[in-house]
Formats: sequence, C-alpha cells, structure tokens
Amino acid sequence: MKALEGIKILDFTHVQSGPTCTQLLAWFGADVIKVERPGVGDATRGQLRDIPDVDSLYFTMLNHNKRSIELNGKDETGKEILERLVTDPAGVPLVKDMARSADVVVENFAPGALDRMGFSWERVHELNPRMIMASIKGFGPGTYADCKVYENIAQCAGGAASTTGMLGEVPLVTGAQIGDSGTGLHLAFGIVTALFHRETSGQGQRVTAAMQDGVLTLCRVKLRDQQRLETAGPLTEYSQFGEDIPFGDAVPRAGNDSGGGQPGRILKCKGWEDDPDSYTYFITQAAVWKNICDVIGKPKWKDDEDYATPNARLPRLNEVFGAIEDWTMTKTKFEVMDICNPMNIPVGPILSMKEIMRDQSLRDTGTVVEVDHPTRGKYYSVGNPVKLSDSPSEVLRSPLLGEHTDEILKDVLNYSDDEIAEIRASGAVGEPKIQAAE
Repeated sequence: MKALEGIKILDFTHVQSGPTCTQLLAWFGADVIKVERPGVGDATRGQLRDIPDVDSLYFTMLNHNKRSIELNGKDETGKEILERLVTDPAGVPLVKDMARSADVVVENFAPGALDRMGFSWERVHELNPRMIMASIKGFGPGTYADCKVYENIAQCAGGAASTTGMLGEVPLVTGAQIGDSGTGLHLAFGIVTALFHRETSGQGQRVTAAMQDGVLTLCRVKLRDQQRLETAGPLTEYSQFGEDIPFGDAVPRAGNDSGGGQPGRILKCKGWEDDPDSYTYFITQAAVWKNICDVIGKPKWKDDEDYATPNARLPRLNEVFGAIEDWTMTKTKFEVMDICNPMNIPVGPILSMKEIMRDQSLRDTGTVVEVDHPTRGKYYSVGNPVKLSDSPSEVLRSPLLGEHTDEILKDVLNYSDDEIAEIRASGAVGEPKIQAAE
C-alpha cells in the first residue's frame, strides 16, 4: 500500500515551490488534482521549452503523478461557479464540492490572492472543518509580508547569498533551489504532520511555509557561526584566519571551506585544465590525519608539532591543502576516491549533471528515472529522494493540460454526462482532451 493512498490534494500551485510539495505527496500515493487555467495551465508548461508546442521539462519534472483539470475563473460562468463556492452553501458548485471531497488544499499564490477569490482559510474551514489548507509565501508576517519573491530573492533574504562566494567578492546564489524546492519539501512535511494531527483531533488546520524561513533553516550553521563570531571572536576554521585577514562583524563568505570542525576544500584533480568538473572535495578529518600524511607523501607531518593536531594546522590550512592538491592533481577525481576511501579519508568527486544523469547506481535506486511522455518522448528526471521499505514510489509522467477534466468531473464530483456537457458549454472548463495512450 502506498503511504498516502486515499488522501486527496487540491493543488492550486504553480511554477516550482508548490509543485515540488504536491509532487512529493503524489509520489507517496496521494491523489493530486492540479487545477489549471484552460488553454494556459501552469506557466512553466511554456517556459524554457526545448521542443516547440510540448510541455517543458520545467513543468514535466515538477508535476509527475498528478491529474489535471482546467477551470476558468475569468469566464463569466466560471466566476459564477467560484462565487457559488463561497456564497451558495446549499448548492453543489464545482470547486466547493471538490473542496468537500479533498483533504488538503495547497496554494502558492501571491499574498491575498486566494482571499480575493473568496477562498480564504476561514471560508475553507467553514466548508470543511477537517480540511488542511497549506500555503507557501515569500515571507512570513512582518515587514516584507506582501513582497513578491522568487528563488534568488529568497536566497538573499534568507542569509544564503551573503555567506556564499569567495571572500572579498560579490555574494553568490547557489544553483540548488533551496528557496523554491527547499520550502516545498518543508511544506510537505507540515502537511503530513497536520494529517497525522487530524487523526486524533478531527480538525484540519492552516499550514504555512515562508521561503525566507526555509532558506534560513538550511543556513542554520551560518547562524551558528554568527553567534560564535560575536562571543568568541575569529572563526578559526575559515581560510581567512590563517591568512591573517581581519573578520568583520558578520559571517563572511568562506569560499569552499567546509565551515565545520573538519576543514575541507575543493581541490584540482588531473585534467582540470580541460574539464571544469575535474575536482574533488577533500576533508582533513582529524581521526585519519596520519593516513592523509601517508597518502600525500608527508609522513613527517604526523608527529610535527606544527601539523600533528587540528589546532596546530588551523593557521597553516593553505599550506596543508596546497600539499594535498599537489597530490590530487596527479590523480583523476575517481582515482582519488579509490585511494582514499579504503583509508576512511572523506573525499567526494565534483559530479557534473551529465555524470549524475548517467550514473547507474542512481538509476538503480530510483533517484534518477527515465520517464516516457506522450508528446515529449523519453526524458530523465529526479525520483523520490525518500525511500520507504513498505511503500515504494513510482514516478509517472506529468498530465497534459486538462487531461483528466472529464474524469474528475465524473468520478470525483459525480456529475452526470449531461451536467458535464452543460459545464463545458458554459466555458467553465477547457476543451475535451483525448486520453493519451500509456
């Protein structure tokens, strides 16, 4: 049995943060119904297209295992349906009935947008006290509550950018989508927690996740360092300590320093001149220092008082890592792993997206999957990063726009064929779709 089988999610999300959340729930077996504008759908369907008139990879990789229904909130009849959602409790309007049959509503509209549609938390709770309403916003309550946020803004406002990059250079955002996808993962955890609470309380609740909060959570070690800097002075594991560069009053950018109790850096490997990813991450773990000395040909450092202890090495990290790099440059990044791993020396190759996409071990675990799409053909995507022993996940293709409209109207909402015809004639939903062959 799939872990979330029987849970119905009404998905009003778009772009990345919300779809990340609902896709994870769908992978665990929830029935995720994606509500989209007729003829348009999620904006990412058309963004960054590599094949004309075909859903983009941006969309397909964030909307696996979902069903799509088109609902036109701008058409007059569509507006009437939405109005009936909040004004006619005696009726059985489309969206209201969906709300009553669903367990969770998820949205990442701009602040106040859902309220203006008449779909506020208070109204949703009135319609169904067991309903869970989950929202992603850029900021929580406060100064920036009404500000529009994108991924990079969240990284900047959440502390990631100020602490990322090389010392003395401009702040950097990371290629990892810690604002969008990171917050989506946090929201999914909140939803599952609220579902568990409902089992004992019988009541739904509001679940919110702010992108600024999500980024800061992932930057907690830098918040740790800020307090260490204020109470204990210079951060000795940062490279600038050994270079006698003064610290300011805020956590500095630390390049590729590990930032932990075990110093680490990215070092060149054989072939780095031509391969931008021919590098390894090398950590000088104290417990295996003697092994490191043997590997790099510095046996005298094992007992030398200037190098034998972690504290002694701190002001000499540039020299230490310089010697290690002299050795790594004679080996490929994979040879470094082959030599160091048996000696328990922590190293890791810098893997390109090309290498990751073709990594057989990631294929075997379902972390990288190949998906067949009816208009796009085969493509690669990420699979469920969380593995449950008794509830395996299957990655199914993303839905075509409105592909399941009739199916949802009939099977979920119990509309008759005649009623569905009337709804279509009103313009409330999009044109019928031919079910794609599987």
